[in-house]
Amino acid sequence: MTVESAATAAYIVAALLFILSLAGLSKHETARSGVVFGIAGMTIALGATIIAAIDGAEALGIVLLLVAVAIGGAIGLWRARIVEMTGMPELIALLHSFVGLAAVLVGWNGYLEHGSFPSQSLEDIHNAEVFIGVFIGAVTFTGSIVANLKLSAKISSAPLVLPGKNLLNLGALGLFVVLTVWFVISPALWLLILVTIVALALGWHLVASIGGGDMPVVVSMLNSYSGWAAAAAGFLLNNDLLIVTGALVGSSGAYLSYIMCKAMNRSFISVIAGGFGIEAKGGDDTEYGEHREITAQDTAELLTNASSVIITPGYGMAVAQAQYPVADLTKKLRERGVEVRFGIHPVAGRLPGHMNVLLAEAKVPYDIVLEMDEINDDFASTSVVLVIGANDTVNPAASEDPSSPIAGMPVLHVWEAENVIVFKRSMAAGYAGVQNPLFFRDNTQMLFGDAKDRVEDILRAL
Repeated sequence: MTVESAATAAYIVAALLFILSLAGLSKHETARSGVVFGIAGMTIALGATIIAAIDGAEALGIVLLLVAVAIGGAIGLWRARIVEMTGMPELIALLHSFVGLAAVLVGWNGYLEHGSFPSQSLEDIHNAEVFIGVFIGAVTFTGSIVANLKLSAKISSAPLVLPGKNLLNLGALGLFVVLTVWFVISPALWLLILVTIVALALGWHLVASIGGGDMPVVVSMLNSYSGWAAAAAGFLLNNDLLIVTGALVGSSGAYLSYIMCKAMNRSFISVIAGGFGIEAKGGDDTEYGEHREITAQDTAELLTNASSVIITPGYGMAVAQAQYPVADLTKKLRERGVEVRFGIHPVAGRLPGHMNVLLAEAKVPYDIVLEMDEINDDFASTSVVLVIGANDTVNPAASEDPSSPIAGMPVLHVWEAENVIVFKRSMAAGYAGVQNPLFFRDNTQMLFGDAKDRVEDILRAL
């Protein structure tokens, strides 16, 4: 068997493992095996690619390849070891930017190392692949960098609203189509430079125009972009596995973005277009009255007398790393005969599945961690709801105030419970910048301070 045939066979095995990985990651119980399948598939793919590249290559090329793999592997291992779960969303956004940059470099190399083709039609296809690959990669690159900066709070999470921003986006797409036709007919370096600049600017503007409340969708959307960028690079490199893998990532990311948009009552097309058709709304000056405070001791007493408790976690729980004392609290209450469950909003945290991973990490049983649709009807019959670090996902304005910026967004109906305890550092608005009238309801009390410290105080009181 030749090296090329062996590599092709390895690619088929790797592609099947990637599909099994996606299937495994779709359920809590099989997530670990899904990760193992993914690691195995990538190991086989990387090994086959290295062997195929080394076959017949010069010594210098082999050395450069191995050095590049070693450097990339070392950086990846280092970042994976030190990253906190709270920093995972921005890390993923940064990794997406690397995929985009790689697609741009592959596209430029495809143009500069322009080979000969047996027919003009094949050369035209190659030129189109170069141009489209560079465009998708550049949009992904700058868009992911802006997402990383927003998620890490290095720039404001508020949407950028330039005059005629929708026309700017549509104009950039129209210009891309015109330049693509021009490049296929008459390839020129200046056209490639121009489309790279246009794409870089478009990627920056697309994500900058999306507000912080929609950032979970943006992360998923950029995941899709990076997949299509990888597929475009696969066409240029004539690598079947890269095409298949890119298509898997691109399509699954797009579908996840659609699911997230439905969960937030956002238009998929409008988010993809950087907020097309969505006008920014002013701040909320409504006077809601005074809030009430509660102590950890009184909260412990409420929990002791409760028959059922629902915990709704959010990004604040992740920041405080409160998942471990929350798991201990859950265990202690269940031992006392209290029914405890978790209600997870689809966009809780800043990454799809963020809260589920945190709770699994703390050994919270899977069967008591329920999605929003599974638990929303049960709040009315619940004694106590603990809102730990959540804000926008439990805001009643979404269903009661048509003028609210988050109007129509499906939320957890925590206010229907008998008692609501909100764990919060202050009365500041949530990530979407919207005030939450829940804090001022008659059945709501605020427990201020670090979520981890307050939960530990409740545990001591119990």
